[in-house]
Amino acid sequence: MPKPIASSLSRPAMLCAALALGTSCKSVEPHTTPSDSTTAPPEVSTQETVTEAEAETETETPTRRGNSPWLRARVGDRVAYSFSANRKAMGRQQPGTVPEAAVAGVVTLEVVAVELPWVWVTLYFTEDGGAPSRQPMLARPLVVPMRADESRALEVPREGKQSTEQLTAAGRQWEAKRYLNDKRAFDGPLENRLYAATPGPLYLTNGLLDASITLSGFGMGGGSQLTLVEARQGQEGGTGLPPALARPWGPGTWFDVRMETEGTTSVLRTCQAAERGFILRQQATPPISGAACPDFAQAEAVPLEEAVLARIWESLDARQWPPAPEGLAAPAKRETLTVGTHRVPALQFETAQPQANNVRVQAYAADPWEDALAGLAHEARFQPLLDRITPNGGGTQLTDWGVWVPGVTP
Repeated sequence: MPKPIASSLSRPAMLCAALALGTSCKSVEPHTTPSDSTTAPPEVSTQETVTEAEAETETETPTRRGNSPWLRARVGDRVAYSFSANRKAMGRQQPGTVPEAAVAGVVTLEVVAVELPWVWVTLYFTEDGGAPSRQPMLARPLVVPMRADESRALEVPREGKQSTEQLTAAGRQWEAKRYLNDKRAFDGPLENRLYAATPGPLYLTNGLLDASITLSGFGMGGGSQLTLVEARQGQEGGTGLPPALARPWGPGTWFDVRMETEGTTSVLRTCQAAERGFILRQQATPPISGAACPDFAQAEAVPLEEAVLARIWESLDARQWPPAPEGLAAPAKRETLTVGTHRVPALQFETAQPQANNVRVQAYAADPWEDALAGLAHEARFQPLLDRITPNGGGTQLTDWGVWVPGVTP
């Protein structure tokens, strides 16, 4: 049966499943940066160190709890990275192989408003010349409301062999730590990450200077990388005006998907948040009453920079819009789907499955940036709004969505 709408933001998915070709992984070109040292530093955490004196003077209020640099965010804080991703066939290919594709440009994250405990960040992709990206998934700016205080412990260990080095990037010298995690002997990834020892203005991406992934095997080659090109701090005192969540990346939103399997129906709610440089995602049965997303205590945490890298890779799967499913039984039909209180212009595709004597029916948003989708998480815009097998094979359907951040509207 069709799979439910799924996110690309999980750490394991980013490493392999988000790069999957059916049940396999896509390969990535290696990227190297000169290293001045191979001395391995002691184990480090992705969180800043807090001294005893600092801990004693921290303000334990809902808007100031913790010692995160996000609490000192300024409007105008900004980082930009050049990015590239491509995939290509290696050797003899099987039918149904994902086609070759490539994308490149610059991704920018910038603080546009600060109203603690919230820091509002815009995320946008451009071509190398500055024009908006032509990739459908990267074509519009996205909004990320980031919580700056501490609601739960957040720590994602950096894996791999460590070394230290110095380099120049974005016009300044950096003391850096490299993490090299090589699993190619098992057809797994070679992950190469370079982080500033002291993040400074790079707090937006947890100190990332450079990132690349290389995967081996499974008949595919290609590449994916991020390289720092700009880092700047804003002026003190600015607050900005929090933007509407009309085009959210995901944090601050929720959406419901109804699933039908062998006569059984269930609804799963996906809630997304962001806190101190991490993306949080949690799925559960929708609450009967109260807040749309009561808490994120059990949510999976993924570093913001890893989520950006994964999204760039995934954009290779949406090179055109609307999509063109293989084996269409008839031309696409224009429909208007009712999703909760929303009426969404859509295109419906029917694909014959003669071996099972079934027809697969899928409906996609006619325009994934349509105003009727205001408030819908980015991932759900590019998944089928409806995906079912007829006459009675079950399936999935987006049934509602909304924004949960207090005081904010789509």
